[in-house]
Amino acid sequence: MSEKIQAVIFDMDGVIFDSERLVIECWQAIADRHNIPDIVEICMRVQGNNREETGKRFLEKYGKDFPYDAYKKEVTALFRELYGGGRLPLKPGVREIMTALQEKQIPMAVASSTRTDIVRLELEEANLLHFFEIVLGGDQVARSKPEPDIFLAAADALQAEPARCYVLEDSRNGITAAFRAGMHPIMVPDMQPPTDEIRKMTETIVPDLFAAWEFLLSSLFATSG
Repeated sequence: MSEKIQAVIFDMDGVIFDSERLVIECWQAIADRHNIPDIVEICMRVQGNNREETGKRFLEKYGKDFPYDAYKKEVTALFRELYGGGRLPLKPGVREIMTALQEKQIPMAVASSTRTDIVRLELEEANLLHFFEIVLGGDQVARSKPEPDIFLAAADALQAEPARCYVLEDSRNGITAAFRAGMHPIMVPDMQPPTDEIRKMTETIVPDLFAAWEFLLSSLFATSG
């Protein structure tokens, strides 16, 4: 284990898989079916939240009688129909960065707001599950991102110090969670462009995972003092 980088923690949707836009497309299809307005706005707002927190935000927007669970089931069914079985597109550089980290013997974890069984299924279908020592989903912690719980749990499971963990994230909620955990957030923007607020919390902002690996490599061999 490196003294400079003890672990790298990946978000999943929007970092490993090019899935955020596909989820929104599925929500839009269900919204069209049921005449739900402004679906893209709320979907963008809850990126990085777990299912429970997302449900709360939907009820705040559409009212307490909004059948979120029923619509979510329709979205999930459509998403699996279209992209299940290993058809989810990977973000550029995914296999390369994971292989490079594995070769450097740097432990990796996934800390996703998606439910754990789905995270493990999608990683397995993409033949990526074997890269990770730890896989955590949003159902395994008390508080959703932007709270730091899931990242702290991942560090604890890896027996790594939070201050020596680097986090790859794409959303405001995820970056905020990593920052609050006392880690090194690296933003790989997907659907949310970096804001001034996000820039203040990130270690760096890179265009893709190839650039993220170059940054990690430079950090790995950086001299202190």
